[in-house]
This record gives sequence, C-alpha cells and structure tokens, in this order.
Amino acid sequence: MSENEINRGRRRFLTATTAVVGAAGAGLAAIPFIQSWQPSARARVVGGPIKVNIAPLEPGQLLRETWRGQTVGILRRTEVMLQNLGEVENRLSDPDSMKDQQPAYIDNQSRALKPEYLVLVMICTHLGCIPELVSEVGPQPYDENWLGGFYCPCHKSKFDLAGRVYKGVPAPLNLKVPPYRYIDDRTVEIGVDPEQIS
Repeated sequence: MSENEINRGRRRFLTATTAVVGAAGAGLAAIPFIQSWQPSARARVVGGPIKVNIAPLEPGQLLRETWRGQTVGILRRTEVMLQNLGEVENRLSDPDSMKDQQPAYIDNQSRALKPEYLVLVMICTHLGCIPELVSEVGPQPYDENWLGGFYCPCHKSKFDLAGRVYKGVPAPLNLKVPPYRYIDDRTVEIGVDPEQIS
C-alpha cells in the first residue's frame, strides 16, 4: 500500500470522525435550545387548575386563592344572603348575566353550581381593582339600601352577592365566574369545567 493511499484512508477516517463528533455536538447543543421552548414547571403550575378545600369555610366567610395570577374568591353564602339576591335585581345592570361573564353551565340567579358557594374572579371589570366583601346589611356611605355585596374602593363600583354589577357605576360587567367543578363535597377545582375528567 502506497503512502498516498494510507493518507487518503486517514483523511477519510478523520473527516468521518469529525463529522460524527460535530453532528453529536450540534445535537447536544440543540437540546437546551429546544427545551427553552417548553413552559417551565412554574409556568405550568401557574396556568393549571387549582384545588381548594372549602370545608373550613363558615357561612358568610370569603376565601381568597390565586389562579392564573388572578384573585379568586369563594364565598359561602347564608340563607339570608341567597334570599337577598332577588331583592336587588331591579337595581342591577345585567341581572341575568347575559353579557358572557360566566360559563354556560352557570345560568341561575345565584351564579353558582351549588347556591351556597359562590366562586368569582375578584377583579373589578372597570379597571382591575380588587373589590371588598361588605356582607353587613344596612346603610353604607355608597348605598342607603345595602343588602350585602362587593364594593370596589378604587372607583366605587358595586356588585351584589352573586357578583352582578349595579346600574350607574363605572364597572360595565358582572364579576367573572371562572370555570370550576366540585371534586367532592369538600373540594372545588378552579380552572376545569364539570364535564372535564382529570
């Protein structure tokens, strides 16, 4: 075998080896780049559904949770609170929730799967402030005939105990009802519709 043939063989071997090592290196370098396209574990958790234990809630008590960066309130309403829903309907801007602020399966006066528990996104539909629960019945500085509800201190918007907006306030829409379902009598899952199976 001549020296030229030996050198050509070596060159082919070195070229093939370099190509294989280069391809492997490019593949390994691409893995972190491709993985960067996937949402992080934290982003998946923030965007996913949350499970909330409602067993400790006393009648009249509001529990706040965070779902998708939004404050969600779960209010356990009393019988009196539920009875007062019908008393304010003539003062509401959208008493039948016709402006698409809730899932289709919430189509009742209480705006809830179970009337006792109200689940709302606690963000005012005017400019995004967090309304406060004012459950006391009686004259308030913002309403002489207050029967309980949510009051937004930023611009004085008012909502009843089903999150429905009053007439004549800056907020244009009812408070939003997020998708949710009951896993059992003690647990609400926010972010999942009742017909979805996990």
